[in-house]
Amino acid sequence: MSIRLFLAILMSSLFALNAVAQVKELPDFTELAEKHGPAVVNISTTQTIRGNRAFPQFPDLDEDDPMFEFFKRFIPRQPGMPREFQNKSLGSGFIISQDGYILTNAHVVDSADEIVVKLTDKRELKAKVIGADKRTDVALIKIDASGLPAVRMGDPGKLKVGEWVVAIGSPFGFESSVTAGIVSAKGRSLPQENFVPFIQTDVAINPGNSGGPLFNMRGEVVGINSQIYSRTGGYMGLAFAIPIDVAMEVQSQLRASGRVSRGRIGVVIQEVTKELADSFGLAKPVGALVNAIEKGGPAEKAGVEAGDIILKFDGKSVNASSDLPRIVGSTRPGSKASLQVWRKGGARDLTVTVGEIPEEKMAQRGSKRAKPAEVTANRLGLVLSELSPEQKRELKISNGLLVEDVRGNGGKTDLRPGDIILALVQKGSNMEAKTVEQFNKLLTQFDKSSTVTLLVKRGEQQTYITFKGSGDK
Repeated sequence: MSIRLFLAILMSSLFALNAVAQVKELPDFTELAEKHGPAVVNISTTQTIRGNRAFPQFPDLDEDDPMFEFFKRFIPRQPGMPREFQNKSLGSGFIISQDGYILTNAHVVDSADEIVVKLTDKRELKAKVIGADKRTDVALIKIDASGLPAVRMGDPGKLKVGEWVVAIGSPFGFESSVTAGIVSAKGRSLPQENFVPFIQTDVAINPGNSGGPLFNMRGEVVGINSQIYSRTGGYMGLAFAIPIDVAMEVQSQLRASGRVSRGRIGVVIQEVTKELADSFGLAKPVGALVNAIEKGGPAEKAGVEAGDIILKFDGKSVNASSDLPRIVGSTRPGSKASLQVWRKGGARDLTVTVGEIPEEKMAQRGSKRAKPAEVTANRLGLVLSELSPEQKRELKISNGLLVEDVRGNGGKTDLRPGDIILALVQKGSNMEAKTVEQFNKLLTQFDKSSTVTLLVKRGEQQTYITFKGSGDK
């Protein structure tokens, strides 16, 4: 045998061994599905909706309304179409105790008149809602049964990006469907979701999977499949799960009292960008920037000021503004917590007594605008005017300038006509905007490459807005 032939055979063998090794590394989900699948349930709900469904294009009118007879004549009633109908929906859930407690999503059981749980052994049992929390989209329901298979809980904190995970549920009503993928990211913040650091996966999740478990490869539940990002209504590779530790904390409160109590300190915050960090003399963009404080609230009583950057709460680091609501929300109302803030170039320690989140209220908005005092844009591209004493009283501010127009480079920022500029920020100190002339003079302290930060009032909220490279007039 020639050396060349020997080397060719050797290389082929090595490639074959490598291929076998790679095949062996691929995960096998059969044991997980067989062992833990029986603890996953199908949930069907029925909601009775009263309204005129006899006429597809018929407005929802009372029979005594004169227009009802008009529509009735031209859109004849179809036989067998009741004025009361039932809306049915499907979801998933999983058994967390042998005596019939089940976790699912709040939106799965929301407004349901009847909830039926179907087990893998084909039994169908009616369930009652113990409690539901819309803020985290977690619900606890109960069926009258015993000796049920229950899942084991894992630690979402130990999950690694790239790790294999498995979902079991009922997408589109197809019961006990198993799909798999990897963890795409951790600690995801979603719009209007302040209390959940979502686990992002590429597991195939579709309508009907909601409320089902997300397993790690050890067969432990690490999350509840809750949301998908989709432009079509179906799977597009972006799925989000509620970490199981968050869900279990919620369910323990629901089981004990039927409701969830959350802490609050009464601040309005925003993300700290690199430009804002530079403006406040902070080495790197971390923390939550306080741009407004509730009058008489816990934060004000603790000495927190607008312009403070909260770096730590109760000993936990606030790396991003989205971390603060979660940390504060999980703190028991009435307890005292340490608070570290960055103020005027240095860190300060405060102590706050945590309040409780009240029922949500609609903010009252709206105020009259002042008439323009000048029409020339300043070096930031802003046309500003001064407020009358009456407008200052109405807005409950002592000083401020109205933004009439945003031109040139100013259009590249988030500033809008109608905003009120309260102050210009330099190294964490607020210089109040009193007159147009005084404000424009303050701008001359910044060269054209500087970042200019403004404290702005918009409706009932305050926010900080930066201009990168103000330029010349």
